[in-house]
Amino acid sequence: MALNQEQLSELQRAVVRRHEVLGAELREDAERARENVFSAVAGPGTDSGDAAQADLLADISHAELSRDLLELRELDAAKERLRNGNYGMCEDCGGDITLERLRAQLAARRCFDCQNSYERLHASREPKL
Repeated sequence: MALNQEQLSELQRAVVRRHEVLGAELREDAERARENVFSAVAGPGTDSGDAAQADLLADISHAELSRDLLELRELDAAKERLRNGNYGMCEDCGGDITLERLRAQLAARRCFDCQNSYERLHASREPKL
């Protein structure tokens, strides 16, 4: 069942709100990352343990920034789909994405079944470590 205008408005407000919150978080995290240079985290007389901990903290910070940036880009794409009138339509099968799925994942591009298929297909292509 396609989304009605009230549901679309609700989801559009939620997308805009999440985009604003995430943008603010990204700006704060980027500023904090610039302030927390390696020497400040590891201390003036570093040993290998301090260096490893500083590297780990930097890696975690970088991973969080990357994850949030990806979500922000996905929200940008969702905003574009809202403008184009195809928000809530599965990009694979063309069917409707349920309201419940969109509420849980505002930037969802696929219906539940197509997303499951997509994840199975791409999970098998990931390099084995």
